[in-house]
Amino acid sequence: MFLNRFASRLVFAFLLLAAGSAVWADYSTLPTLPDGGRVRPENRYFDVTPRIAPADAETTIIIQPLFDHVRFREDCKYELTYTALDQVYSEKSPFRVKPKPVTPADNRLTLNFFLAGEQEHMLVLEEINADKRRVMGEFHLYTVNEDLLALRPFKGDFHMHSNNSDGTESAAYVAGACRRVGLDWMALSDHRKYAPSAALKDAFQGMPIDLRIYPGEECHSPDNPVHIIAFGHNAAICDLYLDAAEAQARAEVGELKEKLKKVPENVNKFHYASCQWVTNKIHERGGLAMLCHPYWVTGGAHNIAEPLLGALLNSKFFDMLEVVSGNGSADANAYDADVLQASRYAEARAGGLRLPACGISDSHGCESNETFGRNFTVTFSPTTELSDIQGAIKKGNCTAVEIMRGERPQVEGDYRLVKYTLFLLREVFPQHDELCVEEGRLMIDHTAGNSTAADRLKACQGQVKALYDQYWAVGR
Repeated sequence: MFLNRFASRLVFAFLLLAAGSAVWADYSTLPTLPDGGRVRPENRYFDVTPRIAPADAETTIIIQPLFDHVRFREDCKYELTYTALDQVYSEKSPFRVKPKPVTPADNRLTLNFFLAGEQEHMLVLEEINADKRRVMGEFHLYTVNEDLLALRPFKGDFHMHSNNSDGTESAAYVAGACRRVGLDWMALSDHRKYAPSAALKDAFQGMPIDLRIYPGEECHSPDNPVHIIAFGHNAAICDLYLDAAEAQARAEVGELKEKLKKVPENVNKFHYASCQWVTNKIHERGGLAMLCHPYWVTGGAHNIAEPLLGALLNSKFFDMLEVVSGNGSADANAYDADVLQASRYAEARAGGLRLPACGISDSHGCESNETFGRNFTVTFSPTTELSDIQGAIKKGNCTAVEIMRGERPQVEGDYRLVKYTLFLLREVFPQHDELCVEEGRLMIDHTAGNSTAADRLKACQGQVKALYDQYWAVGR
């Protein structure tokens, strides 16, 4: 048995090495998308459907060459090698590791596969012409259980700034740039300002766009070092503690402080009570509260004292944690807050924490901030409606993505969703993002007063949904 497995792996390794002789083996010079990704040549030269299929079920897979240089030839034979990356196979699977002959018809290859387990699958297709062999492509798909199959992955960011606070560009420009980098939903979160995000929808009123724009706000309550993002709420939080309202806010925080029976040693009770007050107000207004950048260094120290951070993580005040933050490379090299946040998050989860992980850019300039479009949250939800996005986050159906340092992504969240997200980043999101680029550019043109942008946007509307309908094996 050991020798058989070893021989199988040698065959598979040979196929991967042989892939180096394919005409598209080196694609490092292909166009790079805003998040650093590229559409793999196989995904550009072939239509492969579905990409997402039900686990433990038979699926019909179609490989369709799109161009003459990869078409199936009548004078050639073809072999296919199938592997399941987690090595979970079913006896019902007709292909298992060893190459098997396959026969295209009408310039397409139709395969009936029983795909076991929730995992990634790989199909390596070889063309044989006399004594010459050529790897035509390496095709990937992913199988998920019924609960995930009913959901779709949407990219979003809800911690970013416009020139209404300390950002560079106007709010409408930021929205267009969000779509240009492949976001499906977004929220502006200017410091102590709710109105710019609430009014942002008006800039695109009646426009045929697919980007969903929601309210956001970065809250800094008086004398509290903890920054809190409010997402999707229906009224301002900052108005409850600024200017004439400050005295009342302090009084209410004081009442909460007095009610605290016990807090961990070295925890500032006022800071703790203030966080409770802010998150209460966010929840009362239909929003979600995110604990922001706990390892941001300001004034020579982390902005949240470690004892307070531990208490807040255990407080159940928050709906989510900013695990991936929007640091520039200089700050990241000096302090590497995201590494600390990811490690602290993993440790807390091991201790029972179930706070969802989110990723954001904290962009203060779409054209200058390297984390914009590279740090984001992926939510798995039925639609991009606010209730669905908020529901996905509250259930933990989300992951935090960081692609700042080079092109290899770091993903945080539940292991099951991290695996799935990594597949999507390689096999689905590049095609998704390409469809978003033009829509975002036209949104920016619209904000600049281009009267033709609206008509051209109509051609972009619905493209991502159509792509997802094609890639997901639902109703097939």
